[in-house]
Amino acid sequence: MQGLDYIKTLCSYNCWMNEKIYSICQNIPDAVRKEDKGAFFKSIHGTLNHILLADRIWLGRFKNNLFKVNSLEQELYSDFVTLWQERQKTDQDIENWINNLTEHQLAQPFRYHSIVRKKDHTYLLGHLVLHFFNHQTHHRGQVTTLIKQVGYEPGVTDLLWLPGAEIKE
Repeated sequence: MQGLDYIKTLCSYNCWMNEKIYSICQNIPDAVRKEDKGAFFKSIHGTLNHILLADRIWLGRFKNNLFKVNSLEQELYSDFVTLWQERQKTDQDIENWINNLTEHQLAQPFRYHSIVRKKDHTYLLGHLVLHFFNHQTHHRGQVTTLIKQVGYEPGVTDLLWLPGAEIKE
């Protein structure tokens, strides 16, 4: 598996894991989801919010439709149901964008302005797309730890178990 096929697999993994994580989190009381547990984005809610925020920033860059934010800690939605609905919409937008990408586009330079470093950077689009999906996975790993800490079970999260990935003999 190479290039675009790999990226499409990461896109499927993103959708699968987000549904799985949010399905678990809906059972956690709101006050517990929002409780500061000392994580980088404080809480389960804060971390889920950050993932959505970052996805919208990157997707906006990729689609030349910038998503403006005040900070990377900015809360988009305080209501969990709304956060989940917006997560689902964004995942659909990501999937639509990924399904229209070409290998040629992935191999092209892409310039963007960094919110963190406050300057322009240029990378191959393919590298940035890999970062995009890796960032999600990194923070979802934090969320699964937080979920365990409050007494819930996130279950299997390995890419290996992505539904439909196994070759049936």
